[in-house]
Amino acid sequence: MAVNEQLVQDVVKEVVAKLQIQADVSKNLGVYSTMDEAIAAAKQAQKIVRSMSMDQREKIISVIRRKTKENAEIIARMGVQETGMGNVGHKILKHHLVAEKTPGTEDITTRAWSGDRGLTLVEMGPFGVIGAITPCTNPSETVICNTIGMLAGGNTVVFNPHPAAIKTSIFAINMLNEASVEAGGPETIACTVEKPTLESSNIMMKHKDIALLVATGGPGVVTAVLSSGKRGIGAGAGNPPALVDETADVRKAAEDIVNGCTFDNNLPCIAEKEIVAVNSVADELMHYMISEQGCYQISKEEQDKLTKVVLTPKGLNRKCVGRSAKALLAMIGVEVPDSIRCIVFEGEKEHPLISEELMMPILGMVRAKDFDDAVEKAVWLEHGNRHSAHIHSKNVDNITRYAKAIDTAILVKNAPSYAALGFGGEGYCTFTIASRTGEGLTSASAFTKRRRCVMSDSLCIR
Repeated sequence: MAVNEQLVQDVVKEVVAKLQIQADVSKNLGVYSTMDEAIAAAKQAQKIVRSMSMDQREKIISVIRRKTKENAEIIARMGVQETGMGNVGHKILKHHLVAEKTPGTEDITTRAWSGDRGLTLVEMGPFGVIGAITPCTNPSETVICNTIGMLAGGNTVVFNPHPAAIKTSIFAINMLNEASVEAGGPETIACTVEKPTLESSNIMMKHKDIALLVATGGPGVVTAVLSSGKRGIGAGAGNPPALVDETADVRKAAEDIVNGCTFDNNLPCIAEKEIVAVNSVADELMHYMISEQGCYQISKEEQDKLTKVVLTPKGLNRKCVGRSAKALLAMIGVEVPDSIRCIVFEGEKEHPLISEELMMPILGMVRAKDFDDAVEKAVWLEHGNRHSAHIHSKNVDNITRYAKAIDTAILVKNAPSYAALGFGGEGYCTFTIASRTGEGLTSASAFTKRRRCVMSDSLCIR
């Protein structure tokens, strides 16, 4: 019997990764039993960070980038293993994206005015210790991305991670602090608690030494942060519609929409959650999705079964979030080959599998009689989150009208949704998209406050 060498290598790699996980999780850099201890440690570290030069901060960030790439597979496997969500291969890509495209100190800039009456500078200064709440959908990605930006701005950070992803989050926090120590920085640039709870989150939000709160998650946690009385950055939910008009390259639109929807099993908040297609291209679009893009069209009976499984009386079934199309279909007794990566169907915009943000590879398509009708339906489906939206069109006027009507922080044209994060598109990466509070795609500058320094009647040498 011939030995499959590649299979052996893959098995060995997986075993080594698991051993590495077990070894590294035992470390305790930045992890404390109480939130008060975590905040105190971050406060001490911030005193050091505050006095560092930009070059010193950037040195730490460089090591963070390297370590993130080195540990990308370990963290990816760990995240899927712990949460049951997502796709290992896609998570590896996301960590490389974070490492390569999250802005560092280059995002911290100074504005200057010089004239007859002297010199005025506006500089970006640190808040101090930032309190951050992170999700289970992108746990390590958010922790690493936030820390790079916050550190670049001269801050340290205390995390209250989602309890369902605490091991993965702690691993990432350990790694960040190891990077700091290796680069000559303090060992607590990022801190957390061993067992994050609602109580620890409340302590963090009320603590006098927390100057800024950043929440990445559902509407509940964002509302709590914005009601805290502190400066808050809220990255909340979205329900991004993908509009396809009569001028679109329909075949490419089908490919882009399914690629975006299925990336990491639809966990990114920017991912396509539903389609609004002008009637004249709807059949063609569905044809390409089914025949070429690995989509399975469910019947009315299967829709009903899937709805009951996915949406419970208490809300979204978390056991379904981030699961593959094959796994979701198996839950309703439908067996499909591994090539099936997305579930599709047609329905009205009010259908619960269309109107609700699911974070699963399920795409409901809503027909529109014309472009105006499509825009109206897409705006309704976005629910005023002002988060993300997508359009496939060759008509610049249509794109412009849609952009103004939908009014989102992100609008992707003729590409998969992940292009918005710099993956297959230009621009920087972030996993904290603050649509509700207006910062949009956050970066280091979002985690700083502006300070104005004026020298009157001096230093004008023109």
